[in-house]
Amino acid sequence: MYNVAQLIGGVWGAGGQGGELVVHDPADGSPVSTVPVATADEVGKAVEAARGAATEWAATDAAERAAALRRAADAVEAAAEELAEAVTAEMGKPVADARGGVEAGIATLRQYAELAPVRGGRTLLGGGDAIDFMTPQPRGVVAAITPWNDPVAVSCGLLGAALVTGNVVLYKPSERTPATGWLLARALDSALPAGVLSLLTGGGEVGAALAGSEVDVVAHVGSTATGRTIAAATARTGAKALLENGGSDPLVVDADVDPVWAAEQAALGAFANAGQICVAVERIYVHRDVAEDFVAALVGRAEALRTGPGRDPETQLGPLVDRHHRDHVHGQVTAAVAEGARVRTGGTIPDGPGTFYPATVVTDCRHEMTLAREETFGPVAPVVVVDSFSEALKCAADSPYGLAATVLTGSMSHAQRAWRELPVGTVKINAVFGGAPGGAAHPRRASGQGHGYGPELLDEFTATKAVHIEAPGGGHW
Repeated sequence: MYNVAQLIGGVWGAGGQGGELVVHDPADGSPVSTVPVATADEVGKAVEAARGAATEWAATDAAERAAALRRAADAVEAAAEELAEAVTAEMGKPVADARGGVEAGIATLRQYAELAPVRGGRTLLGGGDAIDFMTPQPRGVVAAITPWNDPVAVSCGLLGAALVTGNVVLYKPSERTPATGWLLARALDSALPAGVLSLLTGGGEVGAALAGSEVDVVAHVGSTATGRTIAAATARTGAKALLENGGSDPLVVDADVDPVWAAEQAALGAFANAGQICVAVERIYVHRDVAEDFVAALVGRAEALRTGPGRDPETQLGPLVDRHHRDHVHGQVTAAVAEGARVRTGGTIPDGPGTFYPATVVTDCRHEMTLAREETFGPVAPVVVVDSFSEALKCAADSPYGLAATVLTGSMSHAQRAWRELPVGTVKINAVFGGAPGGAAHPRRASGQGHGYGPELLDEFTATKAVHIEAPGGGHW
C-alpha cells in the first residue's frame, strides 16, 4: 500500500482534511493507495504559499533553474522503477510500457533544462537614442492538473516546462494515479527550493477549486468536458488556460499499401495501453480495395495479444483503468452493434476479477456512429470502408476534435494533401507513433488550445513584456 501525503508550502504531510480516497488495482481490485483529500481552504492556503515563493524563484538565474531541473531529472531517474511499479499498480499499464513512460518523462525534463536558458527575448529597431526589446517573464503560479493514462510523462512535461521558466507549481495528479504523482513530487521536490512545488490530492472537487482559484495558469490534460469546465473557470478569474483534451484520431488506409503492414500499424495505434492514449487510433477509414485483407490481418493481431495483469512482463494488453470506464467503452461497442455494426473479435466483458476488456475489431461501421465520432479511449478499432482517398480525408476531417491523424499511403501527392487538409495539430504519415523530439503540436477545437510538449510549451508558461528605454529629458546616455 502507498500512503500518499500532500506537500503544501514546503511542508510534507500538510492538509488532507477533506477525507480519504482509496485506489484499487484494476487487475484484481485489491487496494493500492490511500490518499488524503484537500479541502477548498487548503487549496487557498497552497495558492497563498505559492505566491510567497514565486518572486524569489522567478528572480533565480535561468541557468540555476535549469541546473535544478537537471538534478530533478536525476532524482526521477533514481526512482524510475518505483514509479513504473506504481503506474502499473494504480492504472494497469503493462510494466514495460510504464517504464517507457517514465523514461519519456525524464527525457522531457532534460530537454527543457537544456532549452530554457537559451530561449530569450529579442531586440527591436526603434529610435537611435532608445533601447527597445521584448523579454519573457514567468507568469507566476501554475496549477497543473494531470491525467492517469500516462501520468509520469505528461506530468514531467507540464511541471518541467513551468518550473524551468520560473513559475511555481501547484500539482494535482489524477485521483486514479495519486501515488504515482506523490512519488514523482517527492523526487522533484528533493532537487528544488522549498515551496516551489506543492502537491494537492483528491478528486474533481480539488481540481475545480484549483481551477477557480487566483492562479495565473491552469494547465490541464484530460477529458474535453473537464477542459471546458476549466476554461469557464479561468474566464472568470483571468488565468490562462492550457488544455490538451480528448480526441477521436483517425487512421486513413490508402489503396496502395500492404494491408498486413497497415493492420500492424492500426493494431499498435488502437490497442497500445489498452487504447488509453490521447493520440490512440479511434476510427479507421480503409479503402475498399484492401479492406478485406486489412480486416483479416487486424483481427489476427487483436486475437494474438496477450491479456493479463500489467505486472506480468508477458502482458501486452492490461486492464482498463476502472469499471466505470470499461462500462463506457463497452456501451459504445454495444450501441454500434445495435445500429448495424458487426463485432469481428472481442466486444464482450470477460468473467473474473479486474476490469479487463479484449482487443475489439468492429466492422460495417458508418462515419456517423458514436463509436466513430466520439472518443472511446479503449482497445476498440472501428472500421469504416471508403471508396476513395478523398472520401477518407473528408471523413477524417469531419470531427469536433483536432488532436492528431495518421495516413498510410504510398503516394507522395496523397501525403501532401493529408498534412495540408487535415485540421489537426499533428499529422503522421506511415507511422501511428513517433516523431522528432519536441515535435508535439498544439491541439485544435474540442481537443484543446495552446498546449504541446515541444519547445513552444516553454513560451506558453511565460508572458512577453515590451520595454522601451530613453535617456531622460530627450538627451543622450
